[in-house]
Amino acid sequence: MTLSEYGAALRLTEVPDPKVGPSEVRIRVKAAGVNPVDWKLASGGLDPVMEVGFPLISGWDVAGIVSDVGADVPEFDVGDEVFGYIRKDWAQFGAYAELVTANVRMLARKPAALDWRQAAGLPLAGLTAHRSLRLARVSEGDTVLIHAAAGGVGSLGTQIAVAAGAKVIGTASPANHEFLADLGATPVEYGDGLVERVRGLAPGGIDAVLDFVGGGVAADSVGLLSDPSRLVSIADPQAAELGGHWAWVRPDADGLTELAALAESGDLTVHVAESYPLAEAGKAWEASRTGHTRGKIVLTVD
Repeated sequence: MTLSEYGAALRLTEVPDPKVGPSEVRIRVKAAGVNPVDWKLASGGLDPVMEVGFPLISGWDVAGIVSDVGADVPEFDVGDEVFGYIRKDWAQFGAYAELVTANVRMLARKPAALDWRQAAGLPLAGLTAHRSLRLARVSEGDTVLIHAAAGGVGSLGTQIAVAAGAKVIGTASPANHEFLADLGATPVEYGDGLVERVRGLAPGGIDAVLDFVGGGVAADSVGLLSDPSRLVSIADPQAAELGGHWAWVRPDADGLTELAALAESGDLTVHVAESYPLAEAGKAWEASRTGHTRGKIVLTVD
């Protein structure tokens, strides 16, 4: 799927097979994850900070089978099943394709416990949650408030925190409370009165806050913390001004391997909310733009 320019419609087109550079593998794509950053980049939203080439193939989350290896690649062989967050230093050749190349530092072996769609939905959201929890120094015995806990990043962050032995209080609409409870969290409705509701659920205090939604919840929540450095937001740069962290994520093979181990142990799964064939990537973007998806949206490639 390509775009000819910022704001153009996605089109299914033929392009040459990607060349396999040193330290890269070529992957026959089985599924690609859909993230809000995909359509934001395609609209020009990242133009100030990232070089973008056209025609543009979107997508940074991939799961597939290694079909070729470049020079200096002892890590993988043809036929290996892999998954990864394949964001390069510029954007042009992404995962919404039958074939894509990626540096080995962006990949790990796909966990057998996840199917192709689940594996494709894990990398970016999982690494984002993983990094956020580390920045917040979450460990066993902590009480953590996770905003948007039922979303793609939040549902994974909830599971990772629970696996680490933390107590999670997760904000969500009432329709998602049972889903959060099944993940091991204590659900709480967002909106007016949230801080008071959280204090009622955690009279001993909150140790860390993870903001995966923005909209001012970081500022609202920092007062719950005795240490504001344990506030982390992926959606509000004001978190840094409040004494916390504004977090981005980068490709991380070691982090992917840790996520894969959690999946294999049964402590982490990926809830796929919706799945579309590659040719319907535009519909997947429409669903993503609603901002109300429980779990992940993915594309499948035949």
